Amino acid sequence: MKKRLFFLIGIFLALLACNFGITSPTPTTDLFATLAASTPLPGNSVSTEPAQIATSVFLSTPVNSTGEPIFSSGSQPKGRIVYTCQMFGTMSTSQICIINADGSGFRRLTTDDARQHYYPSLSPDGKSVVYAAFEKSKVFDIYELNLASGKATQLTNNLGSLSAPEISPDGKSIIFSRTSVNATQTVIWMMGRKGADADKISRSTGWDPTWSPDGGSVLFVSDMDGTVQLFASRLNGKGLHRVGSLTVGGRGDWSPDGQWIAAFGGDPGNREIYLLAADGLNAHVISPAGGNAQDPSFSPDGQWIAFTAYYDRLGDEGGCEIYVMRIDGSDLRRLTTNDYCDSQPRWGQ
Repeated sequence: MKKRLFFLIGIFLALLACNFGITSPTPTTDLFATLAASTPLPGNSVSTEPAQIATSVFLSTPVNSTGEPIFSSGSQPKGRIVYTCQMFGTMSTSQICIINADGSGFRRLTTDDARQHYYPSLSPDGKSVVYAAFEKSKVFDIYELNLASGKATQLTNNLGSLSAPEISPDGKSIIFSRTSVNATQTVIWMMGRKGADADKISRSTGWDPTWSPDGGSVLFVSDMDGTVQLFASRLNGKGLHRVGSLTVGGRGDWSPDGQWIAAFGGDPGNREIYLLAADGLNAHVISPAGGNAQDPSFSPDGQWIAFTAYYDRLGDEGGCEIYVMRIDGSDLRRLTTNDYCDSQPRWGQ
């Protein structure tokens, strides 16, 4: 018995020794830090009441024996992806661009060369794009651009540094992050589709919101409990709770059936895309290794994920491109090929 015990201890020590001397990859500047108009300040830890995320009205994605989703091998990426494109090589002059999900049909949408635009997302009907644009020091306003006419309409005026706007599934409201001009706290706000009645959802620190598919809840990122993690709440701020325990780097996304969440986490310079159940369980990496992958967004059919990565130019700050992969991490495809950074993809119709 003692010989068997000593033998097992020897194996354990040998396995530990194998981990020594491993070096981390050269960090690449994290997009969440470089593209944010301002860094959210730490908030106070708050107690959160347990609640169920309002998701599971759809629950249509089949799963395998380990609880992971099964993709349809015959599906091909469809729809369009809107994203932030640093066409002039600097963050301060970033533009909004759009591309078909198969890599064709590239088009630049914004026309002001001299100021920053970022955090775009498509409307549920695919007819317009909302985004944030620089106005003056500590002020970014939200715009909606009609894809048919190219006309951009300003929806907010001098509320502060606004980012990550997204239109509700019913097309009536917009959620976004707001950092006040004096930069004391970043919180989640909501307003009408045309910019009316803008107000905060709750007083808790949070940023990078996205709607649940049924429009009843909001998923967002917060450091209210210390590390940056995913949280969700109802639209009135009630039912606030942490979603799982994954430490994340920024905005995630809900699958169209409400069953899954895609997020990115890991050390800066070595990010990975994670897939987790809507209740926060079973978080696992799905992105191929070595790409510093970030900014996941589900396709409208829930079978693919678009994201930012550096697979071909890891370590190069301008090496970020838009990629897509199936929800199990297979069939990686690169959509953009530029000498500047393409990032923050959001998939739509």
